[in-house]
Amino acid sequence: MPLKNDLLDALHTSEDELLKHLIRDVEEVFCTMVGMENLLHLPLQVAPETHFKDCITAMVGFAGVYNGLVSLHAPQKLALAFTSSMLGMEVTELNDDVRDALGEISNMIAGSFKQHISPGGADIKLSTPSLVSGDDYYVNAGNNLDTLTLRFATDEDWFMVAIVLEKE
Repeated sequence: MPLKNDLLDALHTSEDELLKHLIRDVEEVFCTMVGMENLLHLPLQVAPETHFKDCITAMVGFAGVYNGLVSLHAPQKLALAFTSSMLGMEVTELNDDVRDALGEISNMIAGSFKQHISPGGADIKLSTPSLVSGDDYYVNAGNNLDTLTLRFATDEDWFMVAIVLEKE
């Protein structure tokens, strides 16, 4: 959903440019950390989802001159595959390794993205990653007017990355 015009004016950029940065950040983190070089970015932007089943969600908040939340939503099976690839060993159950891996992925995406909204990123601080997982849960942060949500596909499934963004 579109970002508010006053936010885009304050950032001196367009929503398209922010989306390009986010796509590139996600692709770089997944290539470097997970070894997935051919992520398929699905339609440019999707409506934010709040209801998840058999998924894991990793979130990193940021605060400073801009505030927000970066969240990574992945089916549990795909989260296991990400972790297995990162650790170079088969991971078959949700455990601390999976939570740490997804928290680190979301942290790296947040760290990369904050560079695009604040030169050098020094005036934006990141939180410790938080995770939610389960058979059926809801996550709601922000509203549709301040959220960028992208869907990516792997050979196995799809996952989403969402960023809630607001000016202090």
